[in-house]
Amino acid sequence: MKLYVDTTGKQVTVSKGTEPKNDQNGNQRSEKGTGRLMWATQVFVLDETGGEVITITTAGEKPNVTVGQLVSVEQLEAIPWATNGRNGVAFRAVSLKPMSGASGK
Repeated sequence: MKLYVDTTGKQVTVSKGTEPKNDQNGNQRSEKGTGRLMWATQVFVLDETGGEVITITTAGEKPNVTVGQLVSVEQLEAIPWATNGRNGVAFRAVSLKPMSGASGK
């Protein structure tokens, strides 16, 4: 089962530029099954209840977004994880794209 997050009514702003998603050895990860390279983009998500910084992973072409830019998120998926007594939620999306006509600069 996949858990999708509804981003309707949320303002998503890039807070750190896109970087390669690397494994523990410093090598860029690739998506299982397709081999597409994976990217990590930190964003600030704001709604009427407040804001939160999350990192969204995408696969394929590097997202063409810049710090301060409002972006649209396609199919944001929340993926709970637990490893060695630690746990959290990872976020994955099909794509991150600049909002049309929007610029944080």
